[in-house]
Amino acid sequence: MSDSPRTRFAPSPTGSLHVGSARTALFNYLFARHHGGSFLLRIEDTDVARSREEWIEGIQSDLRWLGIDWDGEPALQSTRFDRYRDAVHQLLQQGLAYEAFETPDELEGINEERRRANLPPGYDGRARDLSAVERECLRAEGRPRVVRFRTPDDGHSSFDDQIRGEVSVEWSTISDFVILRSDHTPTFFLANAVDDLEMEITHVLRGEDLIDSTHRVLALRQALGGEQQPIYAHMPLILSADRSKLSKRHGAVALDEFRDVGILAESMVNYLALLGWSPHDGREVLSLTEMIEAFDLGRVGHTAAIFDHQKLEWLNGEHIRGLTVGELEGRAIPLARERFRHHLDVDVFHEAVAIGQERASTLGALVDQMDFLFCDDGEFEIAPESWDKLVATDRVLEVLNAAHVHLEACEWTVDAIDLRPVLTALDVKPRKAMPALYTAIEGRHAGLPLFDSIALLGRSRARLRLERAMERLARA
Repeated sequence: MSDSPRTRFAPSPTGSLHVGSARTALFNYLFARHHGGSFLLRIEDTDVARSREEWIEGIQSDLRWLGIDWDGEPALQSTRFDRYRDAVHQLLQQGLAYEAFETPDELEGINEERRRANLPPGYDGRARDLSAVERECLRAEGRPRVVRFRTPDDGHSSFDDQIRGEVSVEWSTISDFVILRSDHTPTFFLANAVDDLEMEITHVLRGEDLIDSTHRVLALRQALGGEQQPIYAHMPLILSADRSKLSKRHGAVALDEFRDVGILAESMVNYLALLGWSPHDGREVLSLTEMIEAFDLGRVGHTAAIFDHQKLEWLNGEHIRGLTVGELEGRAIPLARERFRHHLDVDVFHEAVAIGQERASTLGALVDQMDFLFCDDGEFEIAPESWDKLVATDRVLEVLNAAHVHLEACEWTVDAIDLRPVLTALDVKPRKAMPALYTAIEGRHAGLPLFDSIALLGRSRARLRLERAMERLARA
């Protein structure tokens, strides 16, 4: 086994990369890089029916987006079927595995027998001692053929987990398990054991939902000649706020969904790192380089991490404010081009980014709040709930008219546009009247700084918005 740490990320390409899988990749990456070791990427695509090339490419694209690189070329399990079958042959020759020929109905019958006998579900080993003649007859019948690993009849399996301490299980509770399916593809247990051995993986950091599989994998490693166990660390799962399994009903769960709404890569990777780990100094806003430097497996928690979308958006806002205006503009303009198309004025967009940076939590929100700038005046809409607030504003017609008059003659600078003295002259408190002015100009009762927005909108368009609001009030 290698002297320096060798970790791996081994996803199945059956969909978009989930935040839980992304965190697993990140923790393996941080550990390896912190200790000057290697981080490998292995695509577990033995389930040929469900694996797709676009998912394989998507996994690599998502990792690159996060800033996670890997050593060497990605290993594809689908190219290693011959090696897995060789391992199966070795185990059969050693008497550590055997062929079994039960049909699905017969397997269900075995489970039913075990339930009636108050035994846990599982295989009862009845094919362990079939003779060569019996096996040949069963093959001739065209029965499904699988290969099962023969688990010990007594004793226990144990390993030391870096997060959970010693993990032990009685072998009597683990029935003989399938290592080669009837379609000649390997199961997870076999492929995992073979690959980790041959890739010389020293440390396995993964979710606690896989902890039970570890005993089977370790037994296979030993049977295949693996004398040393890798060091395991099974991390608590990521749960939703109601402590249920994180799923789409709780909002976005795949990396591409977060990217699409304007979460920055550095914010996403920062937040994933904080799901179950924290640096010794308690910092929350960290760069990837700082995470590598600070990462300590001993500081990974024992309890489930709760995915908080609001916390992610807060953190994203912090990273947005850490960018220069030019950097932020470069990140946001693809969204703006897609959203506003020919209406987009890049000079106005630059200024809108500058005034929106301090309050934006996502790139999507940053672009959304400037939509009033990049639409035809005939397409400008006011949100219904904001219009209700405008209507309910005391002396709203006077307020809108006074603003209209002021904008006709004032110098066209943000300071001169300031409408608060106008409201004060009317004996109207600005905090009560400003939502109505926001609504008339921006279409919602809160948004980009109002006086900056008016300056960007231009004198004629700003006054037209106020005129149309007053006309609508008159018609009501």
